[in-house]
Amino acid sequence: MPTAFEFTATPDKFPIKPFCVLYGDEPLLARDALALIDSRVLAGEDAEFSRITFSGDKSANPQLEWRTVIDELSTSALFGGGQRLVIVDNADEFVSRSREQLEAYAAKPSSAGVLVLIVRTWPSNTKLYKAIAASGLPIDCKTPAEDQLPRWLTQRAEKKHQAKLTADAADQLLEIIGPELGRLDQELEKLALIALAEAGPASKDKLPTISADMARDNVGGWRAKTAWDLSDKMNAGDTARALEQLGRLIESGEEPIALLAQVSSSLRKYAAATRGADLATLENRRIDLKSLLTEAGMKVWPAALQSAEVHLKQLTRPRGRQLLPWLLEADLALKGQSSSGHRARFVIEQLIVRLGRQTAPRA
Repeated sequence: MPTAFEFTATPDKFPIKPFCVLYGDEPLLARDALALIDSRVLAGEDAEFSRITFSGDKSANPQLEWRTVIDELSTSALFGGGQRLVIVDNADEFVSRSREQLEAYAAKPSSAGVLVLIVRTWPSNTKLYKAIAASGLPIDCKTPAEDQLPRWLTQRAEKKHQAKLTADAADQLLEIIGPELGRLDQELEKLALIALAEAGPASKDKLPTISADMARDNVGGWRAKTAWDLSDKMNAGDTARALEQLGRLIESGEEPIALLAQVSSSLRKYAAATRGADLATLENRRIDLKSLLTEAGMKVWPAALQSAEVHLKQLTRPRGRQLLPWLLEADLALKGQSSSGHRARFVIEQLIVRLGRQTAPRA
């Protein structure tokens, strides 16, 4: 039962079966897997005449019925290499309505075509799941785990966009955008073109390189980069730079309460890691900051985790214990008497100063 990542990276290991299921929450991976299935099932210039796509959603008009699908699967194709490719998109409702027919079909599928169901959920406790696992091709299209994303990015940059993505650049992209594969792919395409333009004709025999600086300077738009930098400088205790970035963002129209929501995400994780360190001390256990940060939900790619460890040490435990009260105080202020204007800005400035390296920790 391959993941979409495995299926597209090593397609020869996974022969196409008459019944395929693409399941999970990541549309980009499902599209990639479907494109590969399509290319391996259908052939020739007229292949599109042997492909049909239905919507299995209950709102479809008319609502898709099993007999319509089985008629298409049982009809021999005149084009596309002699097979038909029948795709049911948004098929969760269709699966619920047609479960018994699908179970019977899985036991004896037609040799005239390939059926592909695209679903968000695929419960492992059903007969259909077990039947497809045994004789079909189920492909996991869920968002990859965070520790797999850097490898996915570097491989996608090379295979799809013909560019070399450095490890630091992959970390930078993930820091700015997060695990949104569609946006990551769009930014990779843009960065590959920039890298190619900067490399010039002299490098035509090798892949252009996307560096961390290139990603930082060209991804996410000015506000997104500045807001990310504000959070990073706050976490690092760099008061002057954080105040500078705050000023630029507020002057450009950003709302302080939105900025608080963004910076709070990482600060809550530092608070959780501090609690973990306190508990380890009480229980006389060794304190492993990387493990504490990972358990608190911090990003696990190496560069991000190393940076978070430095920030946590700079924060110190006394201030780490104060983080949640400070964030609550700021949130209440921005929703109350300091909801706008200079008062709102002062709330964020006060938080920045409290986190600064120059500020003495409070016990």
